[in-house]
Amino acid sequence: MSETTLWLTMLGMGAITYGIRLSFILLWGKITLPPALQRSLRFVPPAVLAAIIFPEILRHGGAWNVSPLNPRLLAGVIAALVAWRTRNTMLTILVGMAALWGLQALLSR
Repeated sequence: MSETTLWLTMLGMGAITYGIRLSFILLWGKITLPPALQRSLRFVPPAVLAAIIFPEILRHGGAWNVSPLNPRLLAGVIAALVAWRTRNTMLTILVGMAALWGLQALLSR
């Protein structure tokens, strides 16, 4: 792929993404979504977050690792428990990262 093709592809995809997002802003209040679609759209953010996080937790170095000695999995479980109990995003991130670093140091010996 030539450099020109790469740049044109990136600019084109940026324009498409911008157009899609702008269309929702311009149509806000002018169209009404069906109630079933409104209810289902509430599940998009958690689904996207899960799609990003679970492969990082369960795969390391290209191989699946669902063992109880996986520090990423253990830290993820700890972070999920903190999120569930406190509903505090910053605390969840801090505890999850501390747990990951601690478990990596402990289990890598």
